[in-house]
Amino acid sequence: MEDKYTVKVKVEGDFACFTRPDLKVERMTYPCITPSAARGILDSIFWKPEFKWHIKRIYVLNPIQFYSIKRNEINSKQGKKPIIIEAKRSQRNSIILKNVRYIIEASIYLDNYSEKNPPLKYVEQFNRRVNKGQCFRRPYLGCREFSAEFMKPEGTEKPISETIPIGNMFLDMLYNEKGDITPLFFYDVSVKKGILDCEEEYEQILKSHHIKPEIDTETAAKIAGLYKRGE
Repeated sequence: MEDKYTVKVKVEGDFACFTRPDLKVERMTYPCITPSAARGILDSIFWKPEFKWHIKRIYVLNPIQFYSIKRNEINSKQGKKPIIIEAKRSQRNSIILKNVRYIIEASIYLDNYSEKNPPLKYVEQFNRRVNKGQCFRRPYLGCREFSAEFMKPEGTEKPISETIPIGNMFLDMLYNEKGDITPLFFYDVSVKKGILDCEEEYEQILKSHHIKPEIDTETAAKIAGLYKRGE
């Protein structure tokens, strides 16, 4: 069940990079935050396994500013063996965003709704955490080195008036019943008068779910013991 109450949070940062997956060699950012990155920020502030964030709209408050930097990156993924940085280092150009500010509007979707577990209580918990500046982990804007500040909107913010065509945009990852992952995109999208509307496209993501790993009885008993002790 989707919550009729929506939450809004303002996020901002000096730099951001929401990398386009269709450009492989150099990093090139989308002109706007992606819905998956917006969901990641909300998860960083408040996350529970029983609900999903439904991203509705993203308001772009600052004019789009691109910025070029050169960074040291690694050509391989981290595995079990340590990486020799000198052998894997590579300098690459990145086109990133500068001085970004957004308002993320979202609601909560519960798979198992009940009167004892209403969505409203999660909305209230989220708002309290935003007001206090609390987060589960530090939210970031695309890349971990680009940390984000978050706060309650003042109510006087206005999105930019421009319409910015984006083309194809990454939406989010869809997990099927077997746990297989499929990337989803929405097409011919644009930021219309400063607003990225992703409510209709995001309906597909609500069907996504993660498969809980099976654990043995002994491990389950240990986990239950930790919860009882409050650890």
